[in-house]
Amino acid sequence: MTAKAASVSVADVPVADAVLSKAPRTERGKRTLRKLLDAAAAEFGERGYHDASISGITQRAGAALGTFYTYFDSKEQVFRALVDDMGRLTRQHIAERVTGTSDRLTAERLGLEAFIDFVRGHKDLYRIVMEAQFVAEDAYRNYYRVFAEAYRRNLVQASAKGEISPGHEEERAWALIGMSVFLGLRYAVWSDERPAAEIAAAAADLITFGLSPQRGAPQRGEGMS
Repeated sequence: MTAKAASVSVADVPVADAVLSKAPRTERGKRTLRKLLDAAAAEFGERGYHDASISGITQRAGAALGTFYTYFDSKEQVFRALVDDMGRLTRQHIAERVTGTSDRLTAERLGLEAFIDFVRGHKDLYRIVMEAQFVAEDAYRNYYRVFAEAYRRNLVQASAKGEISPGHEEERAWALIGMSVFLGLRYAVWSDERPAAEIAAAAADLITFGLSPQRGAPQRGEGMS
């Protein structure tokens, strides 16, 4: 299997329209935009949307207030751009970690491990994405819709190659996303003491063998190879 088929799609999803209309064309401009988005992640993550401020973002970025308006028109627009950006970064991180995997089930395990690791390094992700459902519901829905569509395509491809059983790709995609969301919350945000690989192996056991007793499933504590 090619790495592309095994991974979550890393095709860039356009960020907020306001960002596209002011997209930087120079490397310096791209670096400045990156600083603003990183600063926005820290500001919104620590203070929440309503208490966060544009001045707080620019102070964290070490940028002038006018620089902010070179790329964004409002606090809501940078928040929307941030939600899109965090989704893109998450997908890119996962895709890089599963590159070269030989089959879909292996990609599921490594992808989940990569997601948990990513969240441990970006714990503001959950607060920002969850808050988006109240601040910008369309951005919130699109965040997960993009994940689900990429997931569905990968499951269709894996099914066609005989790597997984066929059927219900869309429902499976949303179910697998739900699993990742709450495992990330429990084992990356609330507590990060257990190895991500151990959590991913336990979830991979469920993905591979389900809940029904089947011959060949590893016994409790054996983990996944």
